[in-house]
This record gives sequence, structure tokens and C-alpha cells, in this order.
Amino acid sequence: MSAVTARAASGGLPWLFSMPVDLSVFLGSAVLSFALLWAGARFGLLAAGTPEWVWVPCVLLIDVAHVYSTSFKIYLDGQELRRRPLLYTAVPVLALVAGIALYTFGALVFWRVLAYVAVFHFIRQQYGWVALYRGRAGEYDRLGHWLDAATIYAATLYPLAYWHSNLPRRFWWFLEGDFALSIPGLAVTAFGWVYVALLSAYAVRSSRAWIERRPNPGKDIVVATTAACWYAGIVAYDSDYAFTVTNVIVHGVPYLAIVWFSASRRAAAIPGTAFARFFGRGAIVFLATLWVLAYVEELVWDRAVWQDRAWLFGPGWNVEWLQFLIVPLLAVPQIVHYVLDGFIWKRRERA
Repeated sequence: MSAVTARAASGGLPWLFSMPVDLSVFLGSAVLSFALLWAGARFGLLAAGTPEWVWVPCVLLIDVAHVYSTSFKIYLDGQELRRRPLLYTAVPVLALVAGIALYTFGALVFWRVLAYVAVFHFIRQQYGWVALYRGRAGEYDRLGHWLDAATIYAATLYPLAYWHSNLPRRFWWFLEGDFALSIPGLAVTAFGWVYVALLSAYAVRSSRAWIERRPNPGKDIVVATTAACWYAGIVAYDSDYAFTVTNVIVHGVPYLAIVWFSASRRAAAIPGTAFARFFGRGAIVFLATLWVLAYVEELVWDRAVWQDRAWLFGPGWNVEWLQFLIVPLLAVPQIVHYVLDGFIWKRRERA
């Protein structure tokens, strides 16, 4: 769809899906995050760990579940598999092999590498939304490309730099100690000025676009909510609860939306296939299937490795001697998601 056609179809504004959907999944997820953050501050939850009633919907039903949506989009589509068979076969195999190799150096080495890979994925996803909105609006100017990219990277990298200059924090990515790189406070302060300058420059340029009646509200929402959620969850609060509610929802909910809508369009184009039959059953079946897979995965994680939620997953298993294989195997869906996400949504943006 051309930029002009996209604007015409969406009331003159370059939405990715439609105005109600975009506002719901991008702005709505951020509003929900801050509502939960407010509730946590109001009821004294910020000083404690993430309560179970937050962990289940945020981590289990959003974070873990959205990982599997990538596999559905790829591995149920026979045509897509035949288009790049080596990539889609090699990535899971190499993920397992690399995971086992890393685990031989120690569990912390494995989790540290996985944490930084995950961080890169989270950052790139936010940049990806900006790139998609630029493409939808037909924004191909070099200055705009540079400013948008620099701003979204600063919005994510500055909080991470602050995190690394203030270790240890009362939260972590996967497990305690997975971030180890120490960044001098002076460097972070200097970066902070760049961060403020880029956000200010973006705001000025965006305001000018609105005045000239060529706004890109979806892109503005992504930049603003990314900056707000990453700053609040990492810099403003030293809290596992705050980090969880501001980190997971704005990442997982939009991803589930783009998988569902893109897969629905794809299903209409290839009727009669397994892909079309699955996605033709509706969003509830799609989500329910993801939730079942997420529950099964977390059950194995908890019983074989963590053993801290017997109320939800049952008693632990005495398989510590097998963790060198179990842990990398359970991490394969995550790694596949991280790696293939960079291929399946890739769009060339003319500079």
C-alpha cells in the first residue's frame, strides 16, 4: 500500500492498523502500564517484588506468550518455510547448540549473554515501530531518518546506561547479576544531556509537522511512550514491580497485535492451508493457544529450574544434573523469536 493510499484509508493519518487499534495497542498499553505503576505506588508495592497477580498476566500471558507468536507466523506457513528453509531450520538448531556451549561456561554466563541479546531485541523492536510508521507516512528524508533513529535509540539506551552505572539495582533482566558492565557516572551524565537534546529536537520537529498538517501521531506515540516507560521503569524507580509493568506490556501487546493482523491478512491470501485454518479461528483461539504454550513452558521452567511457584505449577523436579540441557532447550523459543524477529518484519526504508 502506498503512503498516499494508506493516509486516505486511515482518515489522512498514517496508522499501521487503524486509529482505534493503534491507539489501543501503543497508547493504551502505556496507559495501562502507568495505571499499574500508580496503583503500585498507591498501595506500597514498589518496595517489594512483583506480586503474583501482576506476574501472571504480564510475564506469563504477555511476555512468554508473545514469543510463540513468531513461531506460528513462520512455521505454520508452508510457503514462507520454503522461501527461506535454511534460515528457519538453522536458527533453532544453532540456538540450542550455542545455548549448551554457553552453559558449559556457567549458568551466569548463559543468562548474561541472553540478557544482552534480549535487550538488543527490545531496543530494535521500538526502532522497528518507528521505521514502520515512517514508511507508512512516506517519510524518506535523511534528516528525519537520522533524528528519529537517534531519538528512539537514546530513549532506550540512556536508561540502560543509567542502570549500568547504578548497579546493583533491586531488579534485573532475567536473574540477579546478569548485568555486569559498569559505566562511569560522568559518561552517563554526558549522555543524559544528549538524551534531553534529542528528545527536545524530536518534539520541535514533530510540532512543526503538526502545524504543517503532516503529522505522524503513531510514531509520536511510540517515541513518547518508549521514553516515558523506559525512564520510569529503570531510572525513576528502583523497583522490580515498576520495571515489570513498564517493560513487558508496551513490548508484548503491540507485538501480539502486529502478528495477529498481519497473519489474518496472510490467511485470507492462502485459504485452505494450515496457516489459514489456525488464524481463521479468531483472536481468542490464537491467544488461548499462546497462553497454553506459555503455561507449559513456564511449568517446566519452574519445576526443573526455578521452583518458586508451586502454587501454580506444582512441586519441583530433582533434575539439577540435567539443567545444562534443559535450560538451553527451554530458551530456544526465546532465541528464535529474538533472531527471526529481525527478518520477518524487515522493511527497506529509503533514505
